[in-house]
Amino acid sequence: MVAPSILAADFAHLADDTRSALDAGGSLVHLDVMDGHFVPNLSMGPALCASLRRALPEVCFDVHLMVTDPGQYVEAFAKAGADHITFHAEVLEQIEAIALANRVRDLGCTAGIAINPETGLDRVTPLLDSFEMLLIMSVHPGFGGQAFIESVLEKAEQVRQCGPDGLILEIDGGIGPRTGPTSIRAGCDILVAGSAIFSKAEAERAPVIRSMYG
Repeated sequence: MVAPSILAADFAHLADDTRSALDAGGSLVHLDVMDGHFVPNLSMGPALCASLRRALPEVCFDVHLMVTDPGQYVEAFAKAGADHITFHAEVLEQIEAIALANRVRDLGCTAGIAINPETGLDRVTPLLDSFEMLLIMSVHPGFGGQAFIESVLEKAEQVRQCGPDGLILEIDGGIGPRTGPTSIRAGCDILVAGSAIFSKAEAERAPVIRSMYG
């Protein structure tokens, strides 16, 4: 599946722009939440998520918390309409991460764990049975439009060989017509794409999304 990342959308016409990306072939909506601390940027909060939920009541919302204290935000985003919430392995100890995943499920969402390009799989391997999704960052988080880091595909391949059955594998950063097919071949299930979709005119978005499947 392709998940349009609304960080690259037109915020002045966010609902319409997001709907355009979904009509062009996007399967779910990816919301990148940044706190200006874990990553050097600020983005959206629960109020924006709630507003977009009212406009798109039937769509799966995939919330990615790039924040230092994810436990502070999971309840607010669940109430705002998130269906899935991912947070980063780098900010929590293993016991804390598992406890927060359980809390996310108690709030009615599925839980994901994310790792940055420089973070090894050993950081999350003991945790994967406690999560529905692993998100592999293929750029350094914080800003859209970065170049894809090819070496992270080795992590995807390793997870597919040794990870738990049923684990959803998502990749985020620098995804486009060239990198989408290689990510799928490495075992990824969900391709998060922002600039590659939203930088195009509406009529060009469907061909771009189709090209990501190879």
